[in-house]
Amino acid sequence: MHFNACGRKQGNETMNIKHVVALAALPLVLAGCPFDDDDDNEITEVPVEAPAEPAAVRVFHASPDAPAVNLIVAGSEAAGGLDFSQSTGVLSLDAGTYSVAVDGILPAGTATVIGPVDLDLAQGVSYDVIAVNSVAEIEPLVIADEGELSDSTAVRVRVAHLAAAAPEVDVFVTEPGADLTAADPLGRFSFKEVLGPVEVPAADYQVRVALTDGTVVYDSGTVALAAGKDLLIGAIPTFRSGDAPIKLAVLDGDDVVIIHDANDGANLRVVHDSADAPAVDVILNDSMTPAIEDLAFPDVVGYVNLAAGSYDISVNAANTTTTVIDADGVALANGASYTVIALGELSAIEPLVLEDNERRVATEARVRLIHGSTLAGDVDIYVVAPMADITAATPAFEDVPFKAETGYVSLAEGEYDVVITPADQPTSEAIRVTVNLTAGEIYTAIARDGAGLTTPLSVIGLDGLAN
Repeated sequence: MHFNACGRKQGNETMNIKHVVALAALPLVLAGCPFDDDDDNEITEVPVEAPAEPAAVRVFHASPDAPAVNLIVAGSEAAGGLDFSQSTGVLSLDAGTYSVAVDGILPAGTATVIGPVDLDLAQGVSYDVIAVNSVAEIEPLVIADEGELSDSTAVRVRVAHLAAAAPEVDVFVTEPGADLTAADPLGRFSFKEVLGPVEVPAADYQVRVALTDGTVVYDSGTVALAAGKDLLIGAIPTFRSGDAPIKLAVLDGDDVVIIHDANDGANLRVVHDSADAPAVDVILNDSMTPAIEDLAFPDVVGYVNLAAGSYDISVNAANTTTTVIDADGVALANGASYTVIALGELSAIEPLVLEDNERRVATEARVRLIHGSTLAGDVDIYVVAPMADITAATPAFEDVPFKAETGYVSLAEGEYDVVITPADQPTSEAIRVTVNLTAGEIYTAIARDGAGLTTPLSVIGLDGLAN
């Protein structure tokens, strides 16, 4: 990737799109008549235009609380299941006018959230069509670009403000560590405005975004920009509490790279799910001071923000040096969230590290179920109406083994029973829990053994199910 350190501001451009047209003349050679009395050969060159270069269209999802979407072009699905911060890649379409719609994917079907609108595509122009704003006010931003990279040793960059809640800001693209008080910004822009294009040499850069009073609200750290790239960089909203208000989405052809603020760090929470184990201390990188103390079954410590990096995680019996879990080299990525579950019987206790998704979707409840019971064996999981008979029902998840999880499942707002049975035994309910789900929330449940491995099975609730 590469950024341009100088450039111009493109004012409030709404729906734009980009591409380049080249016309070539091809000679058609006709020989003169061989019976000509003068025996002259006459050659006529007739220029023929090359076929028109199509338009290039790329669609990007930048609405932070909207569901995944389908792109509908001329009544047919052109791309499906496009989630937040994802791109369709570059689509090639003939010049013309197209009816375009975006359908949100809901738990019970789909609903059109944008359009249909008529989109005029010119030959040789490239277009980025971006879904912006919250789902309640979602709208398309179209950015057209008729230019291209002029120097293969440089990087061409445009920067788009795609965060509706963020104010007018200045964008600085400098060498790493440069003093901003002596630097000129690439430009100042507001929501839906675009800076650039600019071209800069391939090199390492630091991107910082500041309020108009100079307060830095985003810092990329060092970013390497490679020669020959033509990039659209979008400032998009974040959704984790405590993070910088924006992160950068770098659109590079068919690829998207997300750059979090260098100081966002990783969120880590810990669950004690070993029913016969004592309370524990959690120690990071052999520190003399535990990061978490006296965590007892079946308790949870909520998210703690840590610097991104590799961690040696030790779990000791509380207030002792007796280590029951020793997990070395656990990688925690910047901008990511994790749940670490200490599970299994004490004699075989082990860590289960899961990556979490903290994004909330306004149109659905997101539910994740984790099998953390050593006694249950493989299980079937049913999600049904309250008090519903499951003997003839089809499980939502079948033959789920110990330590497996369902991923995040989208459910409509309402009340449900979550029922867990031994696999293929619908009449033997091990767990039945009634949950009241609200759209825009996340719910996580861990099936657990009973205390001391003797009491009935139950669940540990996280997120919207936390006590």
